Formats: sequence, structure tokens, C-alpha cells
Amino acid sequence: MTGTVVTFYSYKGGVGRSFTLANVAMLLARWGYRVLAIDWDLEAPGLHKYFAPVLPPAGPERGVIDLAYEFLDGKQKPGRHEVPLRIEDGAVALLAAGRQDEAYAGRVQGIDWAELYRRGFAEFLERCRAQWTENYDFVLIDSRTGISDISGICTAHLPDRLVVVFTANEQSVEGVVDIARRADAARDRLPYDRPTHLVLPILSRFDNRVEYERAESWLRRCARITAPLFRNWLAKSVPEDLMLRHTTLPYISYWSFGEQLPVLEERTPSADQISFALETVAAVIARQFDRTDLLADSRDAYVAAARTPARAYDLDLLVSCPRTALDTGTALIEELRELGVQAGRSLSTDPDFFDRTNESARHLCLVVDGTVSRWQVTEAERFLRHTLDAEGDRQLFCALTRNTDRERLPSFLRNLQHLEFEVGVRPRQVARQLHDLITDGPSSRTDPNRNALRDASTALGKVPDEVTRRGRWAVIEQTVDDMAAALVDGDLTLLQDLTVDLELLSEVRAGPDRFAAPADLRRRIAALTERIDRRITVLGK
Repeated sequence: MTGTVVTFYSYKGGVGRSFTLANVAMLLARWGYRVLAIDWDLEAPGLHKYFAPVLPPAGPERGVIDLAYEFLDGKQKPGRHEVPLRIEDGAVALLAAGRQDEAYAGRVQGIDWAELYRRGFAEFLERCRAQWTENYDFVLIDSRTGISDISGICTAHLPDRLVVVFTANEQSVEGVVDIARRADAARDRLPYDRPTHLVLPILSRFDNRVEYERAESWLRRCARITAPLFRNWLAKSVPEDLMLRHTTLPYISYWSFGEQLPVLEERTPSADQISFALETVAAVIARQFDRTDLLADSRDAYVAAARTPARAYDLDLLVSCPRTALDTGTALIEELRELGVQAGRSLSTDPDFFDRTNESARHLCLVVDGTVSRWQVTEAERFLRHTLDAEGDRQLFCALTRNTDRERLPSFLRNLQHLEFEVGVRPRQVARQLHDLITDGPSSRTDPNRNALRDASTALGKVPDEVTRRGRWAVIEQTVDDMAAALVDGDLTLLQDLTVDLELLSEVRAGPDRFAAPADLRRRIAALTERIDRRITVLGK
């Protein structure tokens, strides 16, 4: 497992971006994660101010700016310039902007970032990124505000996730939505595999204690403007305004003076304290923007589950099947693996199976043929008992053959959602249902649906060389362009609809005339197919 890079960005300064990052870093470390905080706001560095009480006496001697000069000096391997903080509960290191001395300003102004990229700095940064994600669970980057080369590095090139911090004014909130759109467009042009951004909006310094009605109006307005940022990760059952309420940082005047870390003082915060909201933000990041439906149901349980790093399992799903359905179970495992699910067959019939203390898979699927075997009942009961004791989310599934009478299932299995095998057909549909249920669970919909992407790639490959009506090419071209736009926006529902349209348009009908495809269309189709296939490859890793 490699670490996750999260950039904290704000369109305007003074919104509490560095404050939020510093406190989230301390919380993640307290919960057992290894954290690296990077100050990439080179023109106005300040992250070291928040960590001043826990920095070594000498302070940071080198930093981000030194990486740029190392590249200019021809060094191939980036230096290790992070400084461990002196804290008792956890591990946080700071990669500062650089040594804050009289020469610092001149060194920053002496860097032409566009020229660095023309000379191959992107590859050097990839090596930096690989080094950071190997050594840390979370890499938190404090980005410069506005639109610039540096902010582009932080929002497009480096991160896996993006946290945008804004206040309740139109310039601030519209600015972060615009930068997220620009970052996604820039990522599509990168020669590196990066999925569509997952963006967490944070409404900061929000005071609803006096002007309550105005505050409610602005919160709903901010939720409406930032709604597109939630589209590819927020559970469908959770309204955007509810999620925004959970991650809103209240204005507390006591913490507005100087650079402070309230999470060090408010160890068990109440709901009206700022550390309570900071814990929620840290939990969303720790859980990889996952299971927001649980956050909506119980904030405290969601945060509690995030306090312990997620357990690693060898498999996503264990398939338990009786001997009478062995072929069906084997075929199901093969189909699941084709969909990218790490699946294996249970060895529950082995007498030593139930003496083992470790569990190899996060989820369990019982393939039931007629009746549930005594082995399967024992296995399911054991799974449920361990699930209640464990942090995180695990699920039990039942897939039934046509020989199975639901009413004869044990009561604790009767109320589960049941999947059904079709007679004489490979269990592709059941595999897809399990894939969707699992990805809506512990791994969430953090990435686009691979089936939609695969269908789109297939449809593009079936565009004919000739059609019988010249005007059809104009419609096909527009559909291909709309598919490209939907991919950039991460709108997979629209992409699926356009895929169906393209399949219909690609049907060649009989007719005396034949009109060849426009010269540029094949190139555009090839480029779009390459982008889609690259996304599919990323999701399969």
C-alpha cells in the first residue's frame, strides 16, 4: 500500500487553509497514521509557524525550494529534507518551504517553474512523490492560493485528493470550484495515470451564532455551488448540504489569534468546539472519502472507525460454496477477478479452518445450493461475530441457485439481500452485482465505474468506416465530443447514455451510397479511447 497525497487549496488567503492542514496532520498522526506535511506556499510560507512548538530548535534547514535547485544541479535522486516533529502521540514530519533567511526570497524569485517543467522537472517530482508515498500514509500539501504554476503543481500534478477551503462569499467559493475544474482538465493532459479528482469542500470560519437565517441561506448557497465537487464520491443518499454541514469549520474567536493547534488542547471536543469539526474532516480523509452514508447516520461512529488505520486483507471477497455448486463458485470467482475484485474460495470444509485467528478476506459470499450446509452456517456465524468486533465495514452476501428455497434459510440469512444465479449461464450478472455492492461499501465509489468505461471504449471501437447518410457523421462527431466532455466532468451517467446513442448511430443500414468517416474523427476516437483505457488501467491497480 502506498500513501495518499492530499492537497489543501484555497482561492483566497486568510480562510484557514494552513490552520486546517496542520490540525488534520496532528489528528491523523494521533490515530496511528504516518504523516508528511509539505509547505508549497513558497511566496508566503507559514506552515512551520503552526508546528513551531514541536520543531527542533534549529528549525527546517532545507525544503521544497531546495528540491528545485537540486534538479537544476543535475541531481537524479531527491534529497530527504523533511524534519520530524517532536510529538508523543504519532509521527508527523514537515517538509518546509525552505530555510527562512535573507536569501530565501531571492531563491524563490530565481525559479522559473514553467522552464523547470520544460527541462523535465515533472519526472523529478514523480520520484519525489514515489519517495513520499512509500514512507508516509498521508502526504498533506499546503498549496499557494490563486491560479499559478505552483498551484497547478499542487492541484493537478501531485495529489490523489483535493481539499478546497473557502469562506461564505461568492469569490471564494466559486474560485475553488473553478480551480477543481481546471485541475481535472490539466490532469487529463498529464502523461501519468491519475484518476478524476475527489474533492472535499470545507466551509471555513463560518459564524451562525447571531445571524442564523443569513447563515442558513449562505450554507445552502455554498452547498448548491459546490454540488459538482461531491458528484463522484458522496453517497447518493446523503444531501450535499448535510455533508457540508459536517465539514464546516465554525468561527471561534479564541483560535483566530496567532498560529494555534486546538486539537492539542481539545482532546475530547464537544460539538460546539472547532476540534469537533476538524476531527470530522480528518476522518473523511483517513477513510479515503468513503462510507459517507455512515457519517450521515452517526458522526461519532464514523470518526471512531477512522481512529484506527484500516485493516489490510489479502482478499476483497471469500466465496464459500458446497461441493454441489463447486463449478458455479469457481466460475463466480473467475468473473469477479475479471472485474478487478480480489476473490478466492473458502476452505471452510477444512477442519483446521475455524481454529485460525486471522481472516483473509473483508467480505464473505455464501453460494447456497438447496440448503445451507452446516459448514456454511458456522462460517457465517463466525464472520458476523468477528465483524461486530472489528473496526470498519464488512458485508455478508448470499447468492442462491434455482434449487434454493428462501424460506428454508436460517433466520439470520433470510433477511439479507439475495442474489440469484441464472440457469445454464455463467454468473457474470451476480459477479457484477457483488462488485457494485463491494465498491459501494469499504472501497466506496472513489473511482469511476469500470463497466461504464469499458462499454464506452467498446462502442468507440465499433464506429464504422462508412455510413449510408453523410449527415450521420456530424451526429457521431458531436456524440464523441460529448463523451469526451462527460469523461472530463466525471459524469458517468451521461457517458453511459451517450454510449448507447453511439451504438445506435454506429449501426450500418443498407443503402446504395457510402460516405467515409471525416479525416480527423479517427484520431479523436483513438485519443478518447486511450484516455478511457488509461482510466480503466488505473482502477485495476
